[in-house]
Amino acid sequence: MSERRGFTVWFTGLSGAGKTTIAEIVGPELEARGGLVEYLDGDVVRTHLSKGLGFSKEDRDTNIERIGWVASRFTRAGAWTLVSAISPYAATRNTARGMVEEFGPFIEVFVDTSVEECARRDVKGLYAKAFSGEIKEFTGVSDPYEAPPEADVHLRTEGSSPEESAAALVAALEEKGLIGPKVAA
Repeated sequence: MSERRGFTVWFTGLSGAGKTTIAEIVGPELEARGGLVEYLDGDVVRTHLSKGLGFSKEDRDTNIERIGWVASRFTRAGAWTLVSAISPYAATRNTARGMVEEFGPFIEVFVDTSVEECARRDVKGLYAKAFSGEIKEFTGVSDPYEAPPEADVHLRTEGSSPEESAAALVAALEEKGLIGPKVAA
């Protein structure tokens, strides 16, 4: 059995907040420190693991619970798992936390970005469709987003580059004793 201790970093925030972008910067940094890194991106999971689910509260909860279960398995196996999922409801994030914490640490990262900034960044035009009512049940517009009041790491992305946000997260993971220095090549 591996001596490696797995953990899950759970990025939560609105669509377009920067969750996936930051995870894609953090992942190679964790690999450079000797981690086996796995990614669970909300959009990818919806295509492969949660195909057929809609965006009702029940379907969103089911999706997040599935991601939490997979993250718990990766954590159990010693992987350093990066989850990028809107995960709008606090209770469901807590359910995912409980599943992961059976096997290792769960670090909730609130990627805090205003709806206005997310809409400005939106290359797919989803916010414009949500504002016009064309898309129903859109998180942060017509559906709630329950921001974590006490996230383990709080990244305010407005006014910070993705690289700066990633560096702040890596520093927090070091401070928590989850990662060490880069491994010499």
